[in-house]
Amino acid sequence: MTPTTTRKAKGSDLPQVLEMIHALAAFHGDTPTLDLETLQKEAQQWVHIIVAEHGDTLVGYATMLPLAQLQFGARGYDIHHMFVREGLRGMGVGKALIAGCVEHAQAQGCKYVMVGTTPDNVAAQAAYSACGFERRDGTAPRFLYRV
Repeated sequence: MTPTTTRKAKGSDLPQVLEMIHALAAFHGDTPTLDLETLQKEAQQWVHIIVAEHGDTLVGYATMLPLAQLQFGARGYDIHHMFVREGLRGMGVGKALIAGCVEHAQAQGCKYVMVGTTPDNVAAQAAYSACGFERRDGTAPRFLYRV
């Protein structure tokens, strides 16, 4: 298998990202309503998208939304979505996406990255901990990475 690389998504990536967003929604039992035009607008104005690729093939994505702890003058990101195509899970793509998100946050001068998961997703919780995130307890597990 070729190594996984990550980068900020380009406009030409968005049709494949949209397909993966719809696959993630289906996995969670949701009916997606997002279309390409809306994704393009959001990617320009609000959502930061990191893609993982093997060669020329996109194999996963992560989206990040801006956060702030204004009282500390600290900006950060929340990893809102993370998806790896079926058949490639458990092969380091998710870890590469997490690293890509942290690198993007560092480049933007952020002080932290947050991510959450459902209480029953112990595999994701273990992965975030293994990548250096600190667990924050609450009704749903949240994890913090200090940049």
